[in-house]
Amino acid sequence: MSYLNRKENMGRRIHVHRVPAAIAIILLTLIIVYFVNFNQDERPAVYGLLRNQNKVNLRKLLIGAIQAAQRGGIEVLEVAQTRDLKERSKGKTDEGANDPFTDADGRSHCVMKEGLHRIFPRIKIFSEEDKESCSNVNTFDLDPTVLHETADLPNVLVDIDEVTVWIDPLDATQEFTEKLYQYVTTMVCVAVKGKPIIGVIHSPFIGQTAWAWVDHSMSEYLALIHPLNPDTTKPLITVSRSHAGSVKELIKDVFGENSEIITAAGAGYKVLQVISNNATAYLHSTKIKKWDICAGDAILRALGGAMTNLNDEFINYGPEGSPVNEQGLLATLKTHDEYIDKLMQFRKNHVVSGHR
Repeated sequence: MSYLNRKENMGRRIHVHRVPAAIAIILLTLIIVYFVNFNQDERPAVYGLLRNQNKVNLRKLLIGAIQAAQRGGIEVLEVAQTRDLKERSKGKTDEGANDPFTDADGRSHCVMKEGLHRIFPRIKIFSEEDKESCSNVNTFDLDPTVLHETADLPNVLVDIDEVTVWIDPLDATQEFTEKLYQYVTTMVCVAVKGKPIIGVIHSPFIGQTAWAWVDHSMSEYLALIHPLNPDTTKPLITVSRSHAGSVKELIKDVFGENSEIITAAGAGYKVLQVISNNATAYLHSTKIKKWDICAGDAILRALGGAMTNLNDEFINYGPEGSPVNEQGLLATLKTHDEYIDKLMQFRKNHVVSGHR
């Protein structure tokens, strides 16, 4: 073949390749214009699938939260049975109490957080033991049977970026080391735009799980322990066993000498005492971590109760800011306005060190 013929054939081959490239560019442009200009309801199903990648199903997240709390509880039970706690101290609390860490804290953290992250990889999860590294973790798949048969729950989709999950792998670690197992819980909370809407408090040593989804449903156990008409005639206030600060003096000053004080461990346990009407309120006058209180906050909201800081402000559980609630808390079912008014009036009239 002559040089001119080869050049002519090469020109034709190049010309043939340019045609499909031009067609592809035109088609891509049309697709982009189609997606941009059509209303959401008129867009094809594939567009909806792409949009749903940025959503999370709250019904499924509730199931995962229940499973995570229960699987964490299994790890706690197994460590308790071996009695090989591998205990060490994380330091001292602001009240001067020992802040222990055990193998149960670490194992529960890994199962709970890694299990949820495997199913919901883009969810923001905060755990008390985030500094712990995890390897060879037994995760889990979603099991809807953790919901009771009468729980008819909708598939509610929300933006992933609006969701924050708070985990307490072992609440009341100090009491766990002392074999005061009644106080021990594992907890998961789901907040949307900073508001707690799903709370799970699992008590592994009694084998019960209290959970609630605000405006939707609650566990049968929670419904069982929650009285419809709680007795609030006398202040009966539960406070921290090891992180009380000067709250006992505050209660006597605000509510009178006849008010009764119950010391207990674990924020989750104390909220359950309020829910079951064994206490009219849970009062904490010093700072407390959000993973300790978020699940209880959500459950109280679902039951018509309230949890605020001592400035009567709702606590924000969004990803921004500190994981520490600095301003104490008051948790109640029926007496919140009455109790918080007394507390705020006292604090206004008496600037007492340690009560802020």
